[in-house]
Amino acid sequence: QVQLVESGGGSVQPGGSLRLSCAASGFIFSIYPMTWYRQAPGKERELVASITSTGDTTNYADSVKGRFTISRDNAKNTVSLQMNSLRPDDTAVYYCNARVRRIFTNIYNDFWGQGTQVTVSS
Repeated sequence: QVQLVESGGGSVQPGGSLRLSCAASGFIFSIYPMTWYRQAPGKERELVASITSTGDTTNYADSVKGRFTISRDNAKNTVSLQMNSLRPDDTAVYYCNARVRRIFTNIYNDFWGQGTQVTVSS
């Protein structure tokens, strides 16, 4: 079955950096786009960054452009999020997402990791 396991969260001071990783299994990772979302307390989950299956195109929320970088390694079935110049408003639980087609159908299902907490505070 599809599994997504995030790692790399933690607590940092404003201006610091963290690198999140998501290890994927149970599907053909190399043919699917991947996305990072985040959810802050009391707020809706929001898209942070996405990357195409080949990694040649990326997309970012305006709030993280120039600070965050999404990348993937299709040989290792991992997607990463390098977060620099972190701010208190980046504090959230970060989730890895894959939208995978159900075999023999045209139906896509969203799969999520368990999330990893990122806290930015002085």
